[in-house]
Amino acid sequence: MNFKKSQKLYTKGLKNLVGAVNSPVRAFASVGGNPLFIKRAKGSTIIDVDNNRYVDLVLSYGPMILGHRHKKVQRAINKALKNGYSFGASTQNEIKLAKIVCDAFPSMDKVRFVNSGTEAVLSGIRLARAFTGKDKIIKFSGCYHGHQDALLVAAGSGLATLSLPGSKGVPEGAVKNTLIATYNDLDSVKRHFEEHDDIAGVIIEPVGGNMGVVIPQNNFLKELKVFLESKDALLIADEVMTGFRSKFGGAQELFDVEADITCLGKVIGGGFPVGAYGARNEIMEMVAPLGGMYQAGTLSGNPIAMAGGISTLTELKRQDPYQQFEEVGKQIETILLAAAEKYNVDLTVNRFGSMLNPFFTNVKVTNFEEAQSSDTEKFGVFFWEMIKNGVFLPPSQFEAWFLSSAITEEDLAKIEKAVNKAMEKVAEIKN
Repeated sequence: MNFKKSQKLYTKGLKNLVGAVNSPVRAFASVGGNPLFIKRAKGSTIIDVDNNRYVDLVLSYGPMILGHRHKKVQRAINKALKNGYSFGASTQNEIKLAKIVCDAFPSMDKVRFVNSGTEAVLSGIRLARAFTGKDKIIKFSGCYHGHQDALLVAAGSGLATLSLPGSKGVPEGAVKNTLIATYNDLDSVKRHFEEHDDIAGVIIEPVGGNMGVVIPQNNFLKELKVFLESKDALLIADEVMTGFRSKFGGAQELFDVEADITCLGKVIGGGFPVGAYGARNEIMEMVAPLGGMYQAGTLSGNPIAMAGGISTLTELKRQDPYQQFEEVGKQIETILLAAAEKYNVDLTVNRFGSMLNPFFTNVKVTNFEEAQSSDTEKFGVFFWEMIKNGVFLPPSQFEAWFLSSAITEEDLAKIEKAVNKAMEKVAEIKN
């Protein structure tokens, strides 16, 4: 397998693109080598400019849950394109998608569409502050909620991949109202409330997806929600990544929790840039034009994104692939652990619904500190061997792998073969 065209494009891209990429994780900084440039994709397969074919376990970091270019989604998008690309005015499909989303989330009466997960989260936090009249927000180390200044501290995959503790250009004042807690540690949240009386709420990924896949333990989410209610503070669920990936709706429901504010993205746009935040009427009526919390966007509710989202969610509900995801995810987990045992490689695998992640460590991973015990050198070797054997992975130890309903038995056989070859190569590294 050669990557000559990708290498050539990388060199060319360096002239006018920052690092030849438009998102840092695409730069392959933690795995070495040049980034791959993709030409096209269909179903479970993605193809680079050198015509190398891969089973895609990145899936645009989540939204391609039906696989690439699903025929029904493609048809809906083509139909929408004939009517125009953007109007800066309301369309019927905004109402239709809003009903689908609200019906899927018991805690959501109204929703506001925006253009990205980052925008959804920053709006959700502004809403929490507006509703409570308080300023401070608690986030968890290792959870990434977009690149807004206030939350770009102790963030997950991107910063961890680049070994950066934060970001230059973020002034001290921007993070003065951001408090950091430890995932799966309720006491770390309670300590902040003992020291501060102006905490508006806590933002959390119900299942951490930016420090690898990290799952709440021992009723952590449920106890967190109960505690916040006792403090008149809100729970903000960042389901940009987990929304519609473990059930038709939110992961929060699987943990018997109803967030006060939910932030969405990824799947609800069917691959197009989209985000959303929603809550019960009492909270959402704070948002302009009904209330005094201002948030706007010319491209929000873009007609092409709405068409992609409606068709994706309609087909997803029809397919109901969640049991399939559970079975396929368990099969891949078994493949990974068996290969690690065969070649005497330390490995922990975390899995939830259609998301999974292997950590090159012998530690049980329940928070960001434990995730960081992973051997990133081993992951880098593993990554490139998987690529060379036809499996496309996120180029970071701290990014989740995603499954699509388009995955086949042939794909799984290819993954198993690649995993065994990659693990054999990892075993050659001297500890």
